[in-house]
Amino acid sequence: MSDDGLAQHLIAADFPRHDGVIHVGGLDLAALARAHGTPLFVYDADLMRRAYRALSQAVAGFAEVDYSVKANPRPAVIRVFAEAGAGAEIASGAEYEAALAAGVRSERILFAGPGKSAADIDRVVAGGIGEIHLENIEEMERVAAASARHGCRTAVAIRVNPGPDAQGGAMRMGGKPSPFGFDEEELDAVVDRVEAEPDLRLVGLHLFAGTQGLSAATLLGQWAYGLRLAARVAARIERPLETVDLGGGLGIPYFAGDTALDLDAVGAGIPNLRAMVAAAPGLATARIVLEPGRYLVGAAGIYVAEVRAVKISRGQRFAITDGGMHHHLAASGNLGQIVKRDYPVAAVVEPQGGVRTPCTVVGPLCTPLDMLARNALLPDLAAGDLVAVLQSGAYGLTASPTGFLSHPLPAEILVDGGRAVPIGR
Repeated sequence: MSDDGLAQHLIAADFPRHDGVIHVGGLDLAALARAHGTPLFVYDADLMRRAYRALSQAVAGFAEVDYSVKANPRPAVIRVFAEAGAGAEIASGAEYEAALAAGVRSERILFAGPGKSAADIDRVVAGGIGEIHLENIEEMERVAAASARHGCRTAVAIRVNPGPDAQGGAMRMGGKPSPFGFDEEELDAVVDRVEAEPDLRLVGLHLFAGTQGLSAATLLGQWAYGLRLAARVAARIERPLETVDLGGGLGIPYFAGDTALDLDAVGAGIPNLRAMVAAAPGLATARIVLEPGRYLVGAAGIYVAEVRAVKISRGQRFAITDGGMHHHLAASGNLGQIVKRDYPVAAVVEPQGGVRTPCTVVGPLCTPLDMLARNALLPDLAAGDLVAVLQSGAYGLTASPTGFLSHPLPAEILVDGGRAVPIGR
């Protein structure tokens, strides 16, 4: 499927046009841009709920689905998932506060991340936390010290940097030297070290082998690998584990050639995983957790920018907009892509039967990196027209260099039940 084909497929499925105008949750996107200004992020709560329900049903009887806050930490977004039944995975004290503000109970919050500050550790230990995922020895010592100060035993899990057999996805998170977690080869020694801390209570294992995974077979294989590691830990401590966090890593299609994750194929592999859990005495009562972020919120978001000028330079058409990499670094290709490829991009208003021709969409910043699309098929555009970058619900504004060149922040709105509510600045 071409980039244009992906864009048109996503629009038809999730943001149908009426009279040529993209609609989000039944609301006219051009009218939303006029009302709230551009650049603008728009998130559809119904699409978030749909993704959460679909994944929860696919893994029913095996795992619970929590929301990884880093993907989009706005409390209004977190609340959508909390009300649907999700807990939260956080990576900072600020995300802890956002999760609490969204109504997530403290015991449903998991705290991961390789460089937790002493202040953040102290805050979550004092306020209550489901568990803290330990990623290095110094962190273990900080959690133990905070627990001693507050007179409690803190539930912890060990994050494992797995071996190469567990790898997969567009960005591998293990199988090589890594700041994330303890190497699998030293797992037994780490388990013994944590067990020796009187102020810690080892309850689980956390494995996150990769991200942006679109292969059901790869994900199922990673989850099985994680279960085997968890059973090993349970045997080592001679008691059942309470949780096994198998990470997130579920992807969405961004580029030409991407195929959406097949949830039917995921569901078909769940009975084998359930049998693994039932056969392992140390896992039979454990809560198995998946904590995706991108998969739940990514497809629900659109980034809208207004065209300020259109020019031809040496035969190439450029649309210069008021949005760019300072708001949406991932779409510019500067958040981890090795080969720069276009997100699905479309005109917000498009005449029926209009001809689309290649167009390079850039932002207002004084750098050639500020490019939202390199070869998008778009109708003839003029100043004042609107361009939509799809698949923009995850790793958008809060993953971008918003201070670069001191442009104002974009607006963010959540569309829910036919209403658009500002949720950002």
